[in-house]
Amino acid sequence: MITSGKIYDRIFNSFQKQNFLKLIGAELEHVEKGKVIVSCKRQDSLTQQQGLLHGGVVTSLADVSCGYSALTTMPDDREVLTVEFKINLIRPAVTNKLIATGQVIKAGKTLVSAESTVTDESGEKIIAKMLATMIISPIK
Repeated sequence: MITSGKIYDRIFNSFQKQNFLKLIGAELEHVEKGKVIVSCKRQDSLTQQQGLLHGGVVTSLADVSCGYSALTTMPDDREVLTVEFKINLIRPAVTNKLIATGQVIKAGKTLVSAESTVTDESGEKIIAKMLATMIISPIK
């Protein structure tokens, strides 16, 4: 894991500005060019009516891991925004910790394709898979 340097600092600083990630208790676990891992521990406030971690939390972590993996490939004067994603919720999120691993599939001049795999805390049970498209935009 890169814990310092230009790429890590950029992702870490952006991550810290996302109030929603603070609200759900998301943590930045790993950063390298083209790959970012984020996690979130189970909290009662993040469950749905059956006591499972909510699909919205699973989806948010997958989206964030895709977006930040895409951002690791961008020049300093560019940002990324999600324009499309598809998620398959494969099994109920029965775990004490969600781990979302986002990886760039292809970084183009306008769009970046990325995927995320969300697992349980062991990393063995796949909870969800996402395929996402990010658009490159100037920093405002």
